[in-house]
Amino acid sequence: MEGMESFESLVRAEFTPKTTYLNTASNGLLPARTVAALHEAALLRAEGRPLAPLHEDVEACRAAFARLAGVPVTRVALGASVAAHTGLIAASLPAGAEVLTAEDDFTSVLNPFHVRGDLKVRAVPLERIAESVRPGTALVAVSAAQSADGRIADLPALREAALAHGARTYVDFSQAAGWLPTDAGAHDFSAAVSFKWLLGPHGAAFLVVPEDFGGLSPILAGWVAGEKPWDSCYGPVAELARSARRFDLTPALFSYAGLRRSLELVGELGVAAIGAHDLALADRFRAGLAALGREPLPAPGSAIVSVPGLGSRQGELAAAGIQVSDRSGNLRAAFHVYNTPADVDRLLDVLSG
Repeated sequence: MEGMESFESLVRAEFTPKTTYLNTASNGLLPARTVAALHEAALLRAEGRPLAPLHEDVEACRAAFARLAGVPVTRVALGASVAAHTGLIAASLPAGAEVLTAEDDFTSVLNPFHVRGDLKVRAVPLERIAESVRPGTALVAVSAAQSADGRIADLPALREAALAHGARTYVDFSQAAGWLPTDAGAHDFSAAVSFKWLLGPHGAAFLVVPEDFGGLSPILAGWVAGEKPWDSCYGPVAELARSARRFDLTPALFSYAGLRRSLELVGELGVAAIGAHDLALADRFRAGLAALGREPLPAPGSAIVSVPGLGSRQGELAAAGIQVSDRSGNLRAAFHVYNTPADVDRLLDVLSG
């Protein structure tokens, strides 16, 4: 009981939404501590003070994500988007390599493989992705949780199949990191943005690579990718970082200043407790839909609920102060720490009307 009170009091201290906000799968809300850190970061620049604290924030974020993902910090690179991370992986593959993907997965995790033009990209239903790995499959790329409908990939089965056939795995945890346990260490590559379930600002994304870098070439390397960045500002970089930092992009300092506090909050609340909270609300919504004679797309164990045929009511819901998404005619609701049973009931009440 004490843990529950602590969880709720922490959340109440950090979030004051002015709407019934059920759209974390698009953007998470910023905690108060994050807003304060963003303000302080802006003041540093405005007042001409040294920016060293902002660079410290960058490394604190790398370490915090490494803990969350269950990997050594030396495996974590920092960038700006999942699409850019996917592009780096796509560039490393030999012509003709087969990449296995899930049908209708989020574009950022698969489009860079398509634009190469000389890769064999194969798409199968998510439920069949593990059984579809075959000899000659070079890489399997998939989201841990599907953006459109919340379905969760069977990652242990996928990893087993990939190992059996000598394929590498690349998992996008953007819709999972923060509420679903993230075992990035079980995969060759993984990525995640920070502005959804991790409650951070836009402009920061993480890439986890193998200890041996998995054949990636640091084709985007600038001065920050040097083993000694401040000695790498002019001319070619004399020595690339010996860790995954060789794949870093120049960091958006304000984003990491805020994200550091967001990741601290996720750590204080705990992913297990966040997941239990989010899933309880999602299940409450599913039960309420059943009472209305509506059936969501099957996505057991997911904090994202997608309901066919109700997407057209997004505008009406927005007018009532309820934020959800319309995805291909489906109403998508996503439940996170700042949501309550009353939020679920309010959504159901408007839908029933």
